Amino acid sequence: MIGRAKFLALYALFIVAALYLNLHRDTGVPMKRPFEQFPSSVSRWRMQGENVLSADVQAVLKASDVLLRQYVGAGGDRVTFYIGYHDGGKEAGEIHSPKHCLPGSGWFEVSSRRTRVEVPGGALNLVRAVYQKGESKELFLYWYQVRGQSISEEYSLKLAEIANSVLYGRRDAAFIRISVPFGGSEERAQATGERFVADFYPVIREFLPI
Repeated sequence: MIGRAKFLALYALFIVAALYLNLHRDTGVPMKRPFEQFPSSVSRWRMQGENVLSADVQAVLKASDVLLRQYVGAGGDRVTFYIGYHDGGKEAGEIHSPKHCLPGSGWFEVSSRRTRVEVPGGALNLVRAVYQKGESKELFLYWYQVRGQSISEEYSLKLAEIANSVLYGRRDAAFIRISVPFGGSEERAQATGERFVADFYPVIREFLPI
């Protein structure tokens, strides 16, 4: 019985894959608004700096639009905020998992787990991870977003992209990451990151397509 169930599951995956290859289109899905219009202040947070990706990095990343900023809270807490939107068009690349990118940049994973964070309107599925490089430690909160759905695991992301292509003829997705440096309390860094996510999520939804 178990062998038959596995066979049927594998057969179903082959059917889905065949539909995906035959039905998907390399048509980019535009954002609601470009990231250049993203506000410099949200609630208690104020933008402190903004970065532009180098041509070499963008050639590898192949994101359709990118936001990379530093914000400071009313209490002096610093947060780095990144969104990479991939519109699914011919020029757009695949989303790169932090599990590969961060170690490649010299960061060592201390801990990582999937969790949920309450935001206006519901809860987000995301990953909470701590990485270290030398003496520096940072807390990372990140998730993938496909048509308004928050996803915290790479395999589920691929399934959502396939389903999105088969059902709706689109392959757009976004990667959102918040990082909080800390030298003392990890709990305070987590509270800072979760507060930032809750404050910014309604604004993020004004830019990403649903």
